[in-house]
Amino acid sequence: MPCPIVMANQLARRLMQVRQNQTLPWLSPDCTTQVGVEFEQRKPVRIHSITLIVGYQADGQVDAPAVRQRLIREVIEPVFASGSLKPDAHTVIHINPRGVFVRNGPAAHSGMTGRKTTSDSYGGYARHSGSALSGKDPCRIDRVAAYAARHAARNVVAAGLADECEVQLSYTIDQARPVSVQVSTHGTGIVEEAVIQARMEAAFDFRLGAIIRDFDLRHLPGQYKGGFYRHLPVHGHQGISFAELPWEKSDRIDRLR
Repeated sequence: MPCPIVMANQLARRLMQVRQNQTLPWLSPDCTTQVGVEFEQRKPVRIHSITLIVGYQADGQVDAPAVRQRLIREVIEPVFASGSLKPDAHTVIHINPRGVFVRNGPAAHSGMTGRKTTSDSYGGYARHSGSALSGKDPCRIDRVAAYAARHAARNVVAAGLADECEVQLSYTIDQARPVSVQVSTHGTGIVEEAVIQARMEAAFDFRLGAIIRDFDLRHLPGQYKGGFYRHLPVHGHQGISFAELPWEKSDRIDRLR
């Protein structure tokens, strides 16, 4: 996963933890995180900026300077304490840059369905479909194909065929299989992209019914407390989430080599 979205998700999880364990009881559940990372030759080299937009109870318990100080100490510093990439003296930290964020939650927003495709997937690092992942059942191909593409790309990298892999699946009405499968390794592949594509199509079944079957998408809700699909918009549809997601498994390595 691209490190900017991983770091942003870690910050979001930490915000949830400090609110739930009463470390920062005045926090609202309505919080937004963003991490800006500088890259050189597609490798992350430093953290340019960190942004937290948090709702809180502006009732005299805390003021803006205290909010900033507590969030840096209780959220930002713990998240980056053990990471190899850390904020430096020049990292810009934005906390509620437009002022107090008092009006938040459903009373101030019209909803999230269809609005979180970037944060649900790879941030701004990788391309993704314009279709939302959240708010759809597992029979919608524009949702589950994103999981299938992630699964395939992850296995290509795990098999050592490339350092980076981006997979595009294109479907059309009345066709079970994708009409187009495209692979891009951004110049990091050890074999030609056409070879990777051919091996991928032999190793994975990208039909809708096969994806639902292979990921057990119909039965996952019964295996997790509080359901399965409702957790994904909170913790992220890709990468390390609240559970071992079926599309995060490296289980087709031998078939790709």
